[in-house]
Amino acid sequence: MSWSILTLLRENPELLKAHVKKRFMDTSMVDEAFRLDQEWRRLLTEVQELRHKHNVISREVSKAPPELKEELLRQAKQLLSQLEMFEAKLKELEAQREDALRRLPNTVHESVPVGPDDSYNVPIRFWGKPKVWKEHVEQFKQQTEKYGFKVDYIEIDWKPIGHADMLENVLKLGDTLKAGEVAGSRFYYLFNDIVFLDLALLMYAIDYLTSKGYTLVLPPYMLRHEVMSGVIDLATFKDAIYKIEGEDLYLIATAEHSLAALHYNEDLEEEVLPLKYAGISPCFRKEAGAGSRDLKGIFRVHQFHKIEQYVYAKPEESWDLMEELIGNAEELFKGLELPYRIVNIASGDLGAPAAKKYDLETWMPAQGLFREMVSCSNTTDWQSYRLRTRLIRRKGMVKEYVHTLNSTAIASTRTITAILENHQQEDGTVYIPKVLRKYLEVFKAAPKDYLHPVKKEKAV
Repeated sequence: MSWSILTLLRENPELLKAHVKKRFMDTSMVDEAFRLDQEWRRLLTEVQELRHKHNVISREVSKAPPELKEELLRQAKQLLSQLEMFEAKLKELEAQREDALRRLPNTVHESVPVGPDDSYNVPIRFWGKPKVWKEHVEQFKQQTEKYGFKVDYIEIDWKPIGHADMLENVLKLGDTLKAGEVAGSRFYYLFNDIVFLDLALLMYAIDYLTSKGYTLVLPPYMLRHEVMSGVIDLATFKDAIYKIEGEDLYLIATAEHSLAALHYNEDLEEEVLPLKYAGISPCFRKEAGAGSRDLKGIFRVHQFHKIEQYVYAKPEESWDLMEELIGNAEELFKGLELPYRIVNIASGDLGAPAAKKYDLETWMPAQGLFREMVSCSNTTDWQSYRLRTRLIRRKGMVKEYVHTLNSTAIASTRTITAILENHQQEDGTVYIPKVLRKYLEVFKAAPKDYLHPVKKEKAV
């Protein structure tokens, strides 16, 4: 729910319905929100009128002659009783109205492709020269030429090993079986060189973003219900977020959540904007809707580390800043020498807060697919209205809300899977991108240039 959406609901509900329809959602939610908002506004007017009448009569009592005072007191008591009843009804109606308003998704930017699911996502650019196994060439062309792109690639005749097998069976630097035994599926143990690689990726992203003026933040890993429900559509995604039993706290799924709350209930002067942050945190996700997808390895897991970009912006600057955020992510992945494409996400796949979203997807040679590594969104004033983060302009105290944007910089474990598939050599070694080596040099035991497979012992 945003200030602009509330304005649209009141002034042009049919246009708001058109936006909801683009998301392939039930437009009756607009009718329900409109009805409740109208009832709330009508009842609020009645309550205000009753308060005014009660105040007028209360002032008259002290001045009234004895013969009128008793009648005025009776009227004041009657009005007070009526007011209490109306205020209780208003409070109840306000809760229903707020619930209906919060279910409304953001409006959809005009450049977003319209479609019900991710099959309607549209690639807008490619980078790099992917290694494509000969058996995946046609599959690769389907993911490039279908959209009018001619992407150069290197055809290889040896079959790449999938990241899960590479991690656990070739390099022997991870153990998801033991983690599954003690914690459940989608957990992992990582060892030695992969741990160093995880830390190097985080330092690489931190170094890059802070050099560009982003403020580094170590945020809370838990948020209260009121705050979390302002950041995400909690009613829809409650099964994706971990709730702390017996506490009014939720574990964050990304530093975006805590960074969105950093200026909770604050007014920001336009002179300080944009505010740019780089958050470092663990991320906790139930992955309840993932089903049997990506059960092997560390691509889709319940916990991982991530560097997140987050920006508070003036509305007129937010769309340019969205391009900056995805540009930062692209520079990081270019440095890692990982071929990728940028995808404009379809309307039905956006998620309620985002008006527009880009994904950065790297090529995964063993799978023959582009897979998501980065998600970048402009949520306009959807979060800021719910979190009461207002924009104060010099020209006057007009009620206005900042725009907020977020983007992954690096999600460490998922990026490691891309490195294991893209930089593996035919002999089973894995090339370490040059940009990471200076961070690995900090640790004496860290790998230098390559990750090496564990040699099998010869049978006696």
